[in-house]
Amino acid sequence: MTTIVVGYVATPEGEAAWTWGVEHAAAVGAKVVVIASDTPHPDVTPETVVEQLESRLADAGVEHEVVHFVGSSGAADSILDNARRHDASLVVIGQRRRSPVGKLVLGSTSQRILLEAECPVVAVKAPR
Repeated sequence: MTTIVVGYVATPEGEAAWTWGVEHAAAVGAKVVVIASDTPHPDVTPETVVEQLESRLADAGVEHEVVHFVGSSGAADSILDNARRHDASLVVIGQRRRSPVGKLVLGSTSQRILLEAECPVVAVKAPR
């Protein structure tokens, strides 16, 4: 079975990656592995985020797995490691809109994933 790895954080960019990745997985019959980072909201526990993601994936009717990791410094490592471990055919990440100066350099997490992934990477922008 084809596997799609989706990087997720509870932000508009994370939601955009989630939506694109899950819709694509449903369309092609792929398994989704969601790599969920810490929530930026201090009153939401990681367990709650994982439960919510698993419920949403079940509602979408796709085979899935949710992996939670702590700390933003490990996001690229976690996404890349899981993409390799699951022999992913695609990685989906959210991308922030940037100023002209910010466009010169992608975020370090995005840049690492784009440069080091062994499969295609889709970078999805959040709707305006």
